[in-house]
Amino acid sequence: MKRLAPCIALALLLAACKPDADTPAAPDAPASAPAPAATPAAPDVSKTHPALSVETLDGGTFDLAAHRGQWVVVNFWATWCAPCLKEMPELSALDAMREHVQVVGLAYEEIEPDDMRAFLQKHPVVYPIAIIDTFDPPADFDTPPGLPMTYLIGPDGQVVEKILGPVTAERLETLIAGADGPAIAG
Repeated sequence: MKRLAPCIALALLLAACKPDADTPAAPDAPASAPAPAATPAAPDVSKTHPALSVETLDGGTFDLAAHRGQWVVVNFWATWCAPCLKEMPELSALDAMREHVQVVGLAYEEIEPDDMRAFLQKHPVVYPIAIIDTFDPPADFDTPPGLPMTYLIGPDGQVVEKILGPVTAERLETLIAGADGPAIAG
């Protein structure tokens, strides 16, 4: 019931913002003037073609725009997330074995860089890792509702798929092949 109250309040507020059908037209508007056509909202390009530039643990910068022409897997994860740890070796193998795929790991947690480096000594990956501020995540990506959260970005920079939960290299390759990318190597 506690969750329902804010929804009801919002619905009432939105209903209050609508003009009443009995409200007369503005005095300067002719009574027979047609209503202006509704302009369809333009799609939010930042959500369909996100930008991402982050400093990586190795001191470099990962810039999504620099990887146009490749498939990019953007993986939000955390050291405490068991499904995240399970998928890391597969994502690392995908990155290492497929020239057309680049993976980047965005550690979505509060952790010191030295602690992350120590963690990665025990759980090594070949792809770059960046620590993301949980209070200020990348603006062009949705705040992850759970972890892991993976985005598959096409060579043109467009989001092809958002995946909540663990993902396998095979599923990513199937999605790539289904989106006119290279077929799964045998």
